[in-house]
Amino acid sequence: MAKQPKNIGRNTDGTFAEGNSLGGKTPGARHKITRAIEALLDKDHEALTRKAIEKALEGDMVALRLCLDRLAPPRKDAPVSIALPAVRSAADAVEASAAILASVAAGEITPDEAGRVMALLTAHKTIVEAGDHEARIAALEARAK
Repeated sequence: MAKQPKNIGRNTDGTFAEGNSLGGKTPGARHKITRAIEALLDKDHEALTRKAIEKALEGDMVALRLCLDRLAPPRKDAPVSIALPAVRSAADAVEASAAILASVAAGEITPDEAGRVMALLTAHKTIVEAGDHEARIAALEARAK
């Protein structure tokens, strides 16, 4: 039997092509173990929840943490508040980058937060540059006519 190419049924970016039968589960499909656990807990989920709450109220710290994590899960992300200039050109992006670094140096934001803001800034700078190039090309075409 002949070997199939590695990229069969895939897009150029490596993701599965639409309608590809080789690609994983259908959207919304759940693993059989997950379905089995849900079936086991189906009739008892209310009693289990009540028991966890009772244990938490009695002072069981593990049960309390479980209940609180369900009510108010820990935040995975938080807003970052720093003053940045408007970015309408590559030069503005340099100023914004300097402001982000100054905020890190002053301890106003963490290096991780700065990295995420810088990623947004870099993406925005790319969009601004594309707009600038489009405007320049349009001006050159208008002059050529």
